[in-house]
Amino acid sequence: MCGIVGYTGYREAYPILIKGLHRLEYRGYDSAGTAIYDDKSRELNIYKAKGKVSDLEKAAMGHNHCGSLGIAHTRWATHGHPNETNAHPHVSETGQLTIVHNGIIENYIILRDQLKDKGYHFKSETDTEVLVQLIQYVMDSHNTDLVTSVRLALEKVIGAYAILVVDTKNPDTLVAARKSSPMVIGIGENNCEFFIASDASPIIEYTNRMVYLEDEQIAVCHRGEALQIIALDNSEVAVNVKKVNLDLSMLDKGGYPHFMLKEIHDQPQCIRDCMRGRIVQDGKRIVLSAVTEHREELLKAKRIIIVSCGTSWHAGLIGKLLIEQFCRIPVEVAYASEFRYSDPVIDSNDIVIAISQSGETADTLAAIQLASEHGALIFGIVNVVGSSIARASDTGTYIHVGPEIGVASTKAFTGQVTVLTMIALAVGRERGTVSEEKYSSLINELLTIPELMEKVLAQDEKIKLIAQQYATSHNMLYLGRAYNYPVALEGALKLKEISYIHAEGYPAAEMKHGPIALVDENMPVVFIATHHKLYEKILSNMQEVIARKGKVLAIVTEGDETIKGMAENIIEVPQVDNSLAPLLTVLPLQMLAYHVAVAKGLDVDQPRNLAKSVTVE
Repeated sequence: MCGIVGYTGYREAYPILIKGLHRLEYRGYDSAGTAIYDDKSRELNIYKAKGKVSDLEKAAMGHNHCGSLGIAHTRWATHGHPNETNAHPHVSETGQLTIVHNGIIENYIILRDQLKDKGYHFKSETDTEVLVQLIQYVMDSHNTDLVTSVRLALEKVIGAYAILVVDTKNPDTLVAARKSSPMVIGIGENNCEFFIASDASPIIEYTNRMVYLEDEQIAVCHRGEALQIIALDNSEVAVNVKKVNLDLSMLDKGGYPHFMLKEIHDQPQCIRDCMRGRIVQDGKRIVLSAVTEHREELLKAKRIIIVSCGTSWHAGLIGKLLIEQFCRIPVEVAYASEFRYSDPVIDSNDIVIAISQSGETADTLAAIQLASEHGALIFGIVNVVGSSIARASDTGTYIHVGPEIGVASTKAFTGQVTVLTMIALAVGRERGTVSEEKYSSLINELLTIPELMEKVLAQDEKIKLIAQQYATSHNMLYLGRAYNYPVALEGALKLKEISYIHAEGYPAAEMKHGPIALVDENMPVVFIATHHKLYEKILSNMQEVIARKGKVLAIVTEGDETIKGMAENIIEVPQVDNSLAPLLTVLPLQMLAYHVAVAKGLDVDQPRNLAKSVTVE
């Protein structure tokens, strides 16, 4: 959940580390810190601050941060309150070793007590300080070098980690290691410099040659020498360098006040990118390599299980409806966090689809590892190329929407739904469960979605004005039917995440089974009420809310005069097939949440208590 950056080479480390932390700040922003070794003074200078990376910059201003080797960290608190003491880096008692860490050491209390018995003292509340003290203990008691000490210490650790360790007695070397937390190493010019980070975004401007560490691997980054990787059992591992392409323009706000607003408005182009090369033959055919390569398994599939979390889980609910409608295969959608502990019944006839924007979601990764052990085919739908879930999957499809920096996911959701739509249509055609007429019609409509999205996004100013009316609300209900029920869930989640207004999504018909008790003149209710076969029923639900003085905001199909005469506010979206409606109806809800949060003066891109990628349980 935290962000890590490291550098060793011939450049000044501090600017690289600070810029990298800014790009990783979406992963955590409770506190930040950096440690840089000054070759001239032979000192390791450490600066830490509670708050954001900008607070760290203020703390380091005017101080010495010269040096060409350093590590840095931006924190999302797990063990210990957000404060300067608990901020990383952490230092061993002797001052020889310094560490930054992403993850959770589950047995840290046992290890800490053992180290206390041996005379070690602790300044922070963190599990990370326990780890650096453990490495120091191993080094001192076994008289081993840094690499061996890290390896032997990690053998005693239970949990998840991505770490960078510096030894002041060997200041030309950074040691990195990972298990269940992401880490990538960029190899610079002439193999004489190394850039290490939690993902590629902080280092892509310096090199596109990346090495993705696998679980229980340790990397030795020695200035001027080739990268060395060993496994926890001390065996040598071949270095597999991959070239990564990442559009740097996607890493800045492009003139928008927030990344979230930029990413909302990026969606038409993102969906074009998602479909490019996959809808071929002048728009007559969907071709996905994962479907082609695993055609037989998909044709024989008796059941599909979708595992995901948060926004990706909502996309999975839409995927269930798409696959069942067009492929006639039963689909279950499970929270990844519950799936692995529910003793699930899985066998080799099952297909498990894992959906994750980052490709690093710890619960989703653990779920597919369990499913893989039972012989299921693992199909990954992720955004980040080379991520852990992408590498752990048997096959899959990237959504190709570019880096998503705003913590509240927007373009990843529509990218995931677009990919799921293409999968459902491609597999349905292969199985003969969708007619050629329907197949062709939906492809043609899908190709128009980016243009239709632009029409919806053009209502931004109107939605901004509507949002002013809801900024003082304390609770809201979101209601939808069929394909729009998951959109109601997603709309409510967006509002909760960034405006801190309590909101709940429900199937509209379930309103009478409890939630209607909450409806009064102080309860705004958002209906996603586009034209489909359940339209008349959702009108009845709307009348029930109005009869109880509820304030209605409705997302409707263009030209709907009926609801226009009933609701306080309406936002229109173009008419499309019901199965494609979520790609349009979610946009007003994203903008509504954004503008409500801005009206409240909140930090939209970095909401409290949240981080972009949940890489720990």
